[in-house]
Amino acid sequence: MVLSSDARWEIVDLITRRTVTYGTYKQTLGDVLGELTVKPLTGIPVAVAALFAFWSIFGSFAGALVTDGFMVKLFDAHWLPWLQSIWPDPASWHYFVFVGDPLADNCFEAFGVLTSGLFVSIGVVLPAILIFYLMMTVLEDSGYLPRLAVLVDSVLHRIGLHGYAIVPAILGLGCNVPAVTATRILETRKQRFIMMSLLAIFIPCGAQLGVMLEVIPDMVGMVFLCLIVGFCLFGYILNKVIPGENPEILVDVPPYHWPVKENVAKKLLNRTKSFLKEAVPFVLFGVLLVNLLYLGGVIQALAAFFEPLFVTWFGVPKETVGPLIAAFLRKDLAIAQLSVIPMTAYQMFASVVLISIYFPCVATFVVMLREGWKELCAALAVLLVVVFAYGGLIHAIGILLGVA
Repeated sequence: MVLSSDARWEIVDLITRRTVTYGTYKQTLGDVLGELTVKPLTGIPVAVAALFAFWSIFGSFAGALVTDGFMVKLFDAHWLPWLQSIWPDPASWHYFVFVGDPLADNCFEAFGVLTSGLFVSIGVVLPAILIFYLMMTVLEDSGYLPRLAVLVDSVLHRIGLHGYAIVPAILGLGCNVPAVTATRILETRKQRFIMMSLLAIFIPCGAQLGVMLEVIPDMVGMVFLCLIVGFCLFGYILNKVIPGENPEILVDVPPYHWPVKENVAKKLLNRTKSFLKEAVPFVLFGVLLVNLLYLGGVIQALAAFFEPLFVTWFGVPKETVGPLIAAFLRKDLAIAQLSVIPMTAYQMFASVVLISIYFPCVATFVVMLREGWKELCAALAVLLVVVFAYGGLIHAIGILLGVA
């Protein structure tokens, strides 16, 4: 028997009367906080405060407390002298490759596989990744991230995205590999391509941030400003150039709640293990490859060939070629290598920005390839344009300001 529309609604009303209980709504503190953190007038100051606290804890724990307070002393006072004492023939090629500069007094500048390679991986990057993923998991499990997505939706819409693009953006600050995969939460192909391209170019990973805090602690803010401006500028251009839809955000905003300790610990463990498996081998292999290329004269030849481009267009030393080669394996390794190149403060700043917007590391490259080779080729074309245009623009601004 086919029921009429009125009959169906009568059945619905009957079931509702028998199953639904009505009560008096009592507003809780969580409800008040939930409303305050999605309204622009109150939500924006809260977001700024949360991100400032995020960065302060990240820098204090990863940089000052663990790396400078413990790891530097362990590696420089014990590990490096022990390696230098037991490794035979400081003039040999294998000493240069595995231990590095025999005159170095710290692991950061020695640039050997067993000195800089292990120090960057364990002493600098691991503390940064641990604290980043811990804070990220707490924000995620407490229910704040969906509210942040609603808050930034109107801004991100102007560059062809919607608010939930903040999730891969924040994930990218930990590691670009899961961030590229997370772009699948965006509805349209246009949004996924824009976010994947901007991630690969303008979002520095946690490992890179950790090394930046060690190499250029006073310039990190200016580097971030350049990357944020580039993210918005080229996102706006891509939105105008690429055809496609930009639908409104549709997201379930859960109530605030205390994160479950077991869930936080499990996520932190899994994400850290995944990072170590992907990062440490590439860092060690990157140091090995760059040192072998130096021994073979390849880096010197490439530096001489690209000198007009690097010096004239980008305003950085020709020796930056070596770190750029390392950047294809790991950008944190590349920035660490910059510390041993003599340059001015502006050149160091420009070199870090150039490496940040350079090709993504090979692990990110592989994940982007899984999303489709056409998208990868298009993203690489965008990347090349951005590197030349934005790198040249930063140099031009430096010349106008009289600092280049």
